[in-house]
Amino acid sequence: MLIRNAEVWGFGPADVRIEDARVSALRPAGSLLGKQRVIEANGGLLLPGLHDHHIHLAALAAKRASIWSGPPEVTTPEQLAAALNIPGGGWIRGIGYHDSVMGLPTARELDRLVAHRPLRIQHRSGRLWLLNSLALERLLERGPAPPGLDRSTGHLFDEDAWLRAALASSPPSFAEVSRELAKFGVTGVTDMSPANDAAMAEHFAAEMTSGALSQRVALAGKLELAQAAAGPWRLGPAKLHLHESALPDFADASAFIAAAHAQDRPVAVHCVSEVELVFALAAIEAAGARPGDRIEHASVASDELVARVAELGLQVCVQPNFVAERGDEYLRDVEPRHVPELYRVRSFAEAGVTLAGGSDAPFGSPDPWASMAAAISRSTLAGAVIGRDEALSPEQALELHLTDPLDLTQERRIEPGAPADLCLLHRGWSQSRCELDAALVRATWISGRLVHDGVDQPPIESGARADPLT
Repeated sequence: MLIRNAEVWGFGPADVRIEDARVSALRPAGSLLGKQRVIEANGGLLLPGLHDHHIHLAALAAKRASIWSGPPEVTTPEQLAAALNIPGGGWIRGIGYHDSVMGLPTARELDRLVAHRPLRIQHRSGRLWLLNSLALERLLERGPAPPGLDRSTGHLFDEDAWLRAALASSPPSFAEVSRELAKFGVTGVTDMSPANDAAMAEHFAAEMTSGALSQRVALAGKLELAQAAAGPWRLGPAKLHLHESALPDFADASAFIAAAHAQDRPVAVHCVSEVELVFALAAIEAAGARPGDRIEHASVASDELVARVAELGLQVCVQPNFVAERGDEYLRDVEPRHVPELYRVRSFAEAGVTLAGGSDAPFGSPDPWASMAAAISRSTLAGAVIGRDEALSPEQALELHLTDPLDLTQERRIEPGAPADLCLLHRGWSQSRCELDAALVRATWISGRLVHDGVDQPPIESGARADPLT
């Protein structure tokens, strides 16, 4: 296949030939000819496919069968009751809950909303499930209570594996979310779910082999993931998920980091509070930092902590989308002194910290273009600005999604021999940079296979005849 007259990122106007799932030739525009399938790019920007460096695919797929239960759509107990009372029988699964709706409701309080069906609601943190009385009863019929279940409140903390076993549930298909990501030009993901183990690796392998999941995958997760059977996915960091209200023993955390390093794996530490970040930096220092060690989110970082991250040589995976999606809540709920320290990006970059961009979907939107726009504007949904000095240029925002998932210091490029994982925009960069939006994506290829066509007619014509799409 030949992509003709594209503006190739980092190269300029060019023709790109694809053979055997790889880029076989890159020449100045008008240089490549021959009988082959041709797409006329009309000067549209051709990028290496975007990579989401922090996503939770199983949870994103499960969201399709769930009811959104938190802001901005749901902000009161009455709205929550209306959202949850849907026709049918069986389990009701809510997601996205936030304390601002009605605190942390007990099982009896949830019974006032839904009593006739078993109900489980996932807190926005992803670590807590809220159960009504019927849900508690059904789950406890199937086995003894795990350590993380408070039977008096119906709160289930950090027990997803037990919940899956009690419900006899299997991981969902990734086909729908794979198609959605392809629409955004996303050709690769790093799944950062801390519970990823050999069984989940097997599911990823099956989804990738069947074609249900088109994207390339780096799989982070448990230490034992390193012993999983080889598959089409690549092994990512060991994930240490901190929670300020239940921090692990410091020696255990340092031992986890050292064990990851012994597997020749970096560690990725979840930090959404200042306390968590302080703990993480101390644990990494105690274990000894290695190249590739990274902080996930770094949601609150003072100047001192930014400098410490840089001194340790750590990398940071950022989610500027949360400034837009949750910024108005932050302005209401976060201590004013911490607001300028929220989701900093430019400060890390200027300190020499290597950055990458991730969505944290389904806890954030999986749209990387919306995240780029937020990184540039730092604007909330209501139009307030958080951390104006943290704004990135359009080029810097885009580059967050162009880095290599296993070496964030390297930017993936379109060059001979590179995988043909490509994203073609309708317009060139000089126009696109002014308004980054998913509607810019015209076509997406993974391993040279067209996985998204963003126009009404097929973008590829057989033979040497070009399709002059506009």
